[in-house]
Amino acid sequence: MLNYILKDENAVYFECGYSCDNEIFIKFKDESFFITDARYAIEAKSVIKNSQVIESKDINKSARLLLRSLGVRDIIFNPSDFSYFDFKSLSRDLHINFVAKNEFSKLKRQIKSSFEIEILKEAARLGASKFDELSSVISDGMSEKMINFKAENILRDGGNLALSFDPITAINANAAKAHALPLDERIKSADLLLVDAGIKYQRYCSDRTRTAEFQDGFKFTKEQKFSNSKQNEIYQIVKEAQNLAIKAVKPGVRACDIDSAARDFIAKNGYGDKFFHSTGHGVGLDIHEFPIISPRSTTIIEPGMVFSIEPGIYLENEFGIRIEDVVVVTNSGCEVL
Repeated sequence: MLNYILKDENAVYFECGYSCDNEIFIKFKDESFFITDARYAIEAKSVIKNSQVIESKDINKSARLLLRSLGVRDIIFNPSDFSYFDFKSLSRDLHINFVAKNEFSKLKRQIKSSFEIEILKEAARLGASKFDELSSVISDGMSEKMINFKAENILRDGGNLALSFDPITAINANAAKAHALPLDERIKSADLLLVDAGIKYQRYCSDRTRTAEFQDGFKFTKEQKFSNSKQNEIYQIVKEAQNLAIKAVKPGVRACDIDSAARDFIAKNGYGDKFFHSTGHGVGLDIHEFPIISPRSTTIIEPGMVFSIEPGIYLENEFGIRIEDVVVVTNSGCEVL
C-alpha cells in the first residue's frame, strides 16, 4: 500500500472531496489525514468523510509531528507541490525516505471512473451550450476585449460555474497566436473568430475550441464555410486532421500515433511547420492532465482516458485555425463529449 503526501488542491480534492489553499494531505496505509488551519477546519470537518481533519496553526509542523508519530519510513511526494522552503521545513531531521514522483496524482487520475466521466460529459454539454449563447451576443464592431468579457460572464452562468481557464477570443491575425490575449481589434462581417474556452462543473473541466466566420446569425459549429478561400481551404484541412485523429483513438494505440494521424495530414497538405503544439492533453480536475497526445508520448491509450483533440494551423500576420473537442476512450474507440 502506497504512502503519500499531497499539497496540490485538485490532488487533495480527488482524495477526500475537499481542498483549500492551505492544506497538507497524508495517506499512510489505510488512514488519511487532512491538515489545515482554523479558517477552513469547520467546513473541512463537515465535508470530508474519509479522512481525519487536523486543525493547525502551522501545517508543516503538524505534518512533521504526524509523520513521526505514525512511524513512516517511506513516503511519495510530488516535488512540484512544495516550495523549497516548505519541503526543507517539512522533512528536516525526520529520517524518512521522501520518494519524488513528479505528477503523482495526475498519474493516478489518468483513467477516469464512470462517475467522473458522467461529470465530464455534463461539463462538456454545459460548455458547448455557452458557445451558443456567446454567438448570439456578438455584434458588429465589438472588440476582442468585449467579446472576451462577455465570454467570461456567459461561461460563469451567474456564478453557478467557474472557468477552466481564461477564455481565448481572437480575430483574424491575432488567432495566429495559439494563446492570444484579447486586443482592441473590432469584429466586422466575414472576419475569422477563434474562441477557446471551458467551464468547471463540480470541479471538472470542459475544453472546446471553435473557429468561425462572423456574420449575422453565425454559430460556433464545425460546419463552417469561409468567404476567404485560403481560410476555407485551411479550415477543411484542420477539420479533417481532427477527424483522422479522433478515428485513430482506440485502446492499445500509442498517444504519439494519435498525434501523427493529425500531424501527418497537415504536413501532407504543406502546413507541417504551422502546427507547433501537441494534438491534445488530458482533461479532468486540471485543465492539463495526462495523457499528453504529442509526437514524443509513448503512453498506451486505455479505456477511461479523457483528453482533447485540437490540431491547428497558424499563419503569422494572417490568421489561425484550431478545432478542439474532448473525447473519452471506450472499449473499441472513443466518444466525443
